[in-house]
Amino acid sequence: MTLLNNQRGSTLLVALVMLMLLTLVALSAMNASTTSIQVVGNAQFREEANNAAQQAIEGVISNNFTANPVSSVVTVNVGGTDYVAAVAVPTCKNTVPLINSELDTNNPEDAVCLSSGSLQNTGVMNASGVLSTTQPWCYQQTWEVNATVNDSDTGASTSVHQGVSLRVPAGTDCP
Repeated sequence: MTLLNNQRGSTLLVALVMLMLLTLVALSAMNASTTSIQVVGNAQFREEANNAAQQAIEGVISNNFTANPVSSVVTVNVGGTDYVAAVAVPTCKNTVPLINSELDTNNPEDAVCLSSGSLQNTGVMNASGVLSTTQPWCYQQTWEVNATVNDSDTGASTSVHQGVSLRVPAGTDCP
C-alpha cells in the first residue's frame, strides 16, 4: 500500500507539465499568426501606396503635361484609405525626330505626322504612297515621371518611376 500512496501525485504532476506544454504551443501559434497578419497587412498597405502613386502618375500623363510640366500633389483613395501622392516635375529625357517609315499609314494618330498629313498628297511617293526618308511632322519624346507616397497612418512608403513616350509636333524640344 505504501507504493500506491507514493504514486498518487505523479499523475497530477504529469498532467500539469502537459498542460504547460500545450499552453506554450498555443501561445507560440498565436504569436506566429499575429506576426503573419501584420506582414500581410503591411504588404497590402505598400501595394495600395504603389497603386496610389501609379494612379497619380496616370492622372498627370493623361493631361497635356508637356506644355507646362509642374509638380503636383494628388489625393488618391485606394481600398478606402486616402493616400497623398507627390508627383515631381516630369523630366524630358530626349527628343528624336521620326521618319515616315516608322509610321503606320493606317493609324489615324500616325496619319497627322506624315509629311503631308495625307497619303494622297505626300509629295514624292513610293509603292506605299509615302517616301520613307521624308521627315514627318512629329518627334518622339521620352519623359520620366516620379511619384512618392508616404502615409503616416499606415507607415507605407513607396516611390514609383514611370517612363512615358509620346509624339509631339516637329520642332518641339525638351524643356
